[in-house]
Amino acid sequence: MKSGIVALVGRPNAGKSTLLNRLVGQKLAIVSDKPQTTRNRIVGVKNIEGQAHGPTGQRELRGQIAFLDTPGIHKPLHRLNVRMVDSAIDSFGEVDLIAVVIDASEPSGGGDRFLLDLVKRSQTPRILVLNKVDLVEKTALLPRILEFEQEGFDELVPVSAKSGDNIDRLEDVFLAKMPEGDPIYPEDFLTDQPERFFVAELVREQVLQQTRDELPFSTAVVVDKFEEPNEKNLMRFYCTILVDRESQKPIIVGKAGAMIKSIGTAARKELEAFFDAKVFLDLHVKVKESWRDDERLLDSLGLPSRRRK
Repeated sequence: MKSGIVALVGRPNAGKSTLLNRLVGQKLAIVSDKPQTTRNRIVGVKNIEGQAHGPTGQRELRGQIAFLDTPGIHKPLHRLNVRMVDSAIDSFGEVDLIAVVIDASEPSGGGDRFLLDLVKRSQTPRILVLNKVDLVEKTALLPRILEFEQEGFDELVPVSAKSGDNIDRLEDVFLAKMPEGDPIYPEDFLTDQPERFFVAELVREQVLQQTRDELPFSTAVVVDKFEEPNEKNLMRFYCTILVDRESQKPIIVGKAGAMIKSIGTAARKELEAFFDAKVFLDLHVKVKESWRDDERLLDSLGLPSRRRK
């Protein structure tokens, strides 16, 4: 029996969240083509069954891996970003293996160099996951593999988190590098995040998908009220979408409320699928200047702070 923790680290938009969802077989992290989508560390647990059946006739558990999806490592401009990057870097010393996720479809640059040098300073074993290989011609992929083979990683695994290509091989590599030991979490444990977190994230995902590129960085979602399912299996959520400038509020609301209605409709469908229940979703927009530098608000959003450790 093997059990351990793997940190998925990388630059923004490398595909870490898509990889987490693929590995655990369920959507735990929201996905967007906008950078810095992931703000919180999310644990997703994968139980790996063996080939043989146990004495009870059930397939025996041969391993458990807790994957830690972390915010993208980037140059922070606000306290929000500082907390995000700190959260990713702090994970280096808390896990059994660091999986550095690199976007194979993008040329290497200073950001990759900074990330690789940062990881190399850690004493934790590390592998490199070359993601998005489905977007790269085979003739161009080999030079990229050779490039990263010089970086001294224990393993290099090319994958496509989106299509699932070579994910089985990656899972085998992860399991082989885990220490022997009992499972960290119960077999039915999936994630460490509370349900309120997923409500806020699924709403924020729709804000990311349906608004202009420059807006998502300055938005957040706060769950004001969370009601458990009633006798009719109806859940009610009341949320506030925060923006940091008055000029951004009309963008979220839209003409005659069209945009916020569209965000709400799409988010409600996602929430109903996630909770397997009917959902009533009430959304409001509030202007809160400089919320990204508001320590108390960042605390309420579940973003850890080294300042308070």
